[in-house]
Amino acid sequence: MVAAIPFGARVAMPKLTDVELYAWIAQAEAGARIEYHCGFLGIDVTPVISTLPEPERRQLADLGQAALGAFEKGLVHLVQERVGPDRFAYIAVARPRPKAAATSLSALLLEERAA
Repeated sequence: MVAAIPFGARVAMPKLTDVELYAWIAQAEAGARIEYHCGFLGIDVTPVISTLPEPERRQLADLGQAALGAFEKGLVHLVQERVGPDRFAYIAVARPRPKAAATSLSALLLEERAA
């Protein structure tokens, strides 16, 4: 059983950076999973209500945007698993690579990083 963490409690520093997530996506086999955050992402990235120090909050916001961008490009599925009250594991699941992509995976990820 996972111990409950009270709402508003400080969460740990993000496990990954956006660049590390991109690197994982670039080498992941279809179906591979990575947990990129555990907490309540919507609250943890919001400046007025997040309990994270500003540098960590910004890093987590960048990571969340990287995950969303990879999803929008069809590179990953994004799922959540409840681990306790107001606490979720945020997971990216690698999708199969297109057989004939017009653009390389590296170009897609670099484009997302620049955006």
